[in-house]
Amino acid sequence: MIPEPPPKVITRLRDGRIHAYVVGPDVYGTLESAVVFQPRDGEEVVASVVRRDLERVVYTTLNGVVCLTRAGDLVWASDFAPHSDVRRGHRPGCALSPDDRAVWVYRPDAMAGRGDGDQWVVHDADTGAVVARRELETVGHGAFHHVHPVDGSIYLDIGEGQDGSVILRGTVGADGEPEFVTYPWQDRCLIDLAPSGSQFMTVDHEQADVAFHHHPDGEVLFTLPVEAFGYDPEESFVEWSGGYLTEDTAIVTLGGESQDEEEWFRHHLVDVRTGTLGGEFTVEAGNPYELVPLGDGSWLTSGPDGAPVRWSSAPRATSPHERRQP
Repeated sequence: MIPEPPPKVITRLRDGRIHAYVVGPDVYGTLESAVVFQPRDGEEVVASVVRRDLERVVYTTLNGVVCLTRAGDLVWASDFAPHSDVRRGHRPGCALSPDDRAVWVYRPDAMAGRGDGDQWVVHDADTGAVVARRELETVGHGAFHHVHPVDGSIYLDIGEGQDGSVILRGTVGADGEPEFVTYPWQDRCLIDLAPSGSQFMTVDHEQADVAFHHHPDGEVLFTLPVEAFGYDPEESFVEWSGGYLTEDTAIVTLGGESQDEEEWFRHHLVDVRTGTLGGEFTVEAGNPYELVPLGDGSWLTSGPDGAPVRWSSAPRATSPHERRQP
């Protein structure tokens, strides 16, 4: 049996401020901010993460990483040197380790004009001191961190634009020092980790198929091409979105363009135990990336004001203020 995970804390940038939301076991409908953090004056936030106790926020800008208290006091900051005046094409990312003791920061230094390659840097979450630094051979625009729910390892998916995507994994070794592994692909985009962490989902960079892999070695368990979902691969593709709705079920998103040149997308269910299709999954969403599965049978979309809205297909009692389920 999979142990009950702690409530998730997610962030959204709204009106220049970082809103933190707690996704508890019985919290549905439009989520209310648990705490709102105000970045330092003049700083434009690119990515952010909040500690589970909601007492600190870590965020990246184009030129650094900052840690503030709930009251807005500076805990530490680390500038990316040299300063870059490049405004587009590079988006630094960050993640917290499950124990909130380490901050993992992806630095797209090549696109920022700071060097020939990127960096993946691990900071002490309390002091900002650099614990480890991995020089990368990538020239990425940005990256997504995925935290393993059991062993605490961190996956990093670096997007290099038309050159593909690189997936790495960072772990803490027996001696306490971080260790880094690079997977042998440059044509797969990491989408999500299973709730138990036993496998992960990737989509071909050219969007021809979706694959499911064993953690941690990356062995391919099965692959589903576009035609397996009943679509013409010349006219349709797999979106770089979706993820695990539950431990046994994943959502795969297909997209394309109609004869009237109107873009469309549809969500499909896949039984990851058998590799078989489970039918279409109907969700009200404005684009193929709005749906965010949470792994517990629920998912997020965005409300009109940018606040996340949590939904579930499971029968349950509803409060009067909650929105109707789709």
